[in-house]
Amino acid sequence: MNFTYILVNEQVAEHTALIQLNRPKELNALNLELMGEIRDALKALDENEKVRVIIITGNERAFAAGADIKQMSGKGAIDMLKIDQFSTWDQIKKTKKPIIAAVSGFALGGGCELVMHCDCVVASETAQFGQPEIKIGVMPGAGGTQRLPRAVGKALAMEMVLTGEFISAERALQAGLINKIVPVELLMDETIKMAQKMARNSPLALQMAKESVLKSFESSLSEGLSFERKNFYMLFATEDQKEGMAAFIDKREATFKGK
Repeated sequence: MNFTYILVNEQVAEHTALIQLNRPKELNALNLELMGEIRDALKALDENEKVRVIIITGNERAFAAGADIKQMSGKGAIDMLKIDQFSTWDQIKKTKKPIIAAVSGFALGGGCELVMHCDCVVASETAQFGQPEIKIGVMPGAGGTQRLPRAVGKALAMEMVLTGEFISAERALQAGLINKIVPVELLMDETIKMAQKMARNSPLALQMAKESVLKSFESSLSEGLSFERKNFYMLFATEDQKEGMAAFIDKREATFKGK
């Protein structure tokens, strides 16, 4: 896959793909073209049977320092409505395979929202998270006011959204926004290790388990339990379930094929 604003490695490790944002001079600001490329790459990787887990990263200075303000500054309300820039974000939500964000430096505005679209987050010690849109006269528009309270609670979300101040990786970890903090030089190694722990499992079970966890944020407990139960039963129609349980009984490593 050839792109202008991102780099894609379909096999950065076994069954693991990497999407790297590649606008270093702009601190990976999320313009429409970059977001379109992320959408297209995720769709292609979701359909690639060799890929079970996807990593999204930036560079040491920034995961993504926000949206491309120059691209929006002269627009009116109707212009923004017609552009409908957030529709491209829907593909991220629709991605069936687990997505891990590897974050160093700034993850601000749209960058922080992109992080929250991922399923797990590994951050370096230099990572900073924030929703600073309020400082330029607007507010988050790609889920910051909805996903952030679910991730860190109302109090901290209100503080971040209404002041525009950043939080450190340490505070993000304490609040539950990220999974772990690692030294900068170990960021990709540790993220790949997490991806490999996922990728060695059944790809069908991975996808249905992710789907079930996400369902919990959009349904009542009884609805979520019903959804979980159906997915659990459905997996008994797969070859991977037979292989996984047989391997457990035989005390050997399972070989999953995604069937």
